Amino acid sequence: MARVVVVGAGLGGLAAAARLAAHGHDVTVCEQADTVGGKLGWAEHEGFAFDTGPSLLTWPDQLRRLFAATGAPLEETLALQPVAPTDHRFTDGSRLHLDDDLGPGWRRLLDRARRVWDATEGPFLSRPLHGARTLAALAARPGGLRDVATIAPGTSLRALAQAHLDDPRHVALVDRMATYTGSDPRRAPAALASVLHLELTGGSWYTPGGLRRVVDAVADRARERGARLLTGTRVVEVLVDGGRAAGVRLADGRRVSADVVVVNADAAALYGVRTPPDHPALLPPAARRSARGARAGLAATAPSLSGFVLLLALRGRTPDLAHHTVLFPPLDGAGYDDEFDAVFGSGRRRGRPSAVPEPAVYVSAPDDPALRPDEHSEAWFVLVNAPRHAPHDPRAGVDWRVTGFAEAYADHVLAVMARRGLDVRERVLWQQVRTPADLEAATGSVGGSIYGSSSNGARAAFLRPANRSPLPGMLLVGGSSHPGGGIPLVLASASITAGLVGTA
Repeated sequence: MARVVVVGAGLGGLAAAARLAAHGHDVTVCEQADTVGGKLGWAEHEGFAFDTGPSLLTWPDQLRRLFAATGAPLEETLALQPVAPTDHRFTDGSRLHLDDDLGPGWRRLLDRARRVWDATEGPFLSRPLHGARTLAALAARPGGLRDVATIAPGTSLRALAQAHLDDPRHVALVDRMATYTGSDPRRAPAALASVLHLELTGGSWYTPGGLRRVVDAVADRARERGARLLTGTRVVEVLVDGGRAAGVRLADGRRVSADVVVVNADAAALYGVRTPPDHPALLPPAARRSARGARAGLAATAPSLSGFVLLLALRGRTPDLAHHTVLFPPLDGAGYDDEFDAVFGSGRRRGRPSAVPEPAVYVSAPDDPALRPDEHSEAWFVLVNAPRHAPHDPRAGVDWRVTGFAEAYADHVLAVMARRGLDVRERVLWQQVRTPADLEAATGSVGGSIYGSSSNGARAAFLRPANRSPLPGMLLVGGSSHPGGGIPLVLASASITAGLVGTA
């Protein structure tokens, strides 16, 4: 059995630790923060409580597989409850849901999404990635050429939607799937239609008490299996000896030896790609040079979008409010494209990203007594897509630390919500603002990119950092590595990575 050090106690690191400890490995998890969870954060104040990261759970089978592989089944540990489909509201007053029958074009698109899922779930989401060879291997198997044609690797998600749909509102629903991977639907691959299939067939789920309960349950399972979880323990370097990973060095100078190092940190921070001058990489220079291929692939991808968050403590109750609501911008003129141009510094904003003037606004408002002090109040998590924090490179993002900027943008978001029918400005008891700069500081995600790399471009999936690194003895897990971000894919990443430990 191997001695394994896991760098970072995000969901991916904890899930990998639980799997490895259950198989008898000696596992130590080092987390710089005082609590575990990473981007699956939590905030409490004056009786109000909020999930500050993911607020939607899909594909719960991944969670069930983790618990089945490590001990008692999920149902004995954690309660999951289904929630109604997201309420999508448009400026013309219409409201749509993904499970609405939106006509024959919509039905054909959903069938295509199902076939994309069938073609990609096994080869791409549940196994290690081997670059473009994965696609070649898919084409070589029986029926593989048909599967490749279904995936349409040269087609964007937007183009796929427009080929089936005439109504711009319906196209906007599909565009939204790209944001689940931090991407631009005009550049993200058509394969992301599988997200649409997954949300419709697998449903949307919630854990009473908040999705934070998921990470707490996984952490408890890791401890039960024997893993040691050390919080307030920052790793500053991956140690290398004889050309392979040999452990980690901590901020206090201590060294923790290991046969295998599993990195659940941002891959950009690990490899020193796009990091600011005062942000040293976790890999020493010689190891970074030997990983030049992985670094070049990462540098060739567009970073994912970030998010601007408002935590709102509200007096009173809102009638006819769903668990999840999206308020879309006007879809005439630049419409949704203006948001993606602003976030990624593209189109007419090329080289000049800025805060989004007319963002789509996502509201998570669970009707959960555990999140509010009484029956006459509500706790809202409000999110808008945002450019990264990039004070050293204004062409790549925004300096969210400029005095007064975040507060002014918070007022702007509340005004946008009011124009679109959810005016809560007179009901706010208190609010907390969280910017991409705050996300970077809390999690180490470079620039506050939520998903590490975006899926922008036909090659993006093959350039995402692999779970097996170029450095022997070092593996990657979590949202910035294969197969991507979001709770289910992070859990899939942990399954893949744990399976590689014996050959690392």
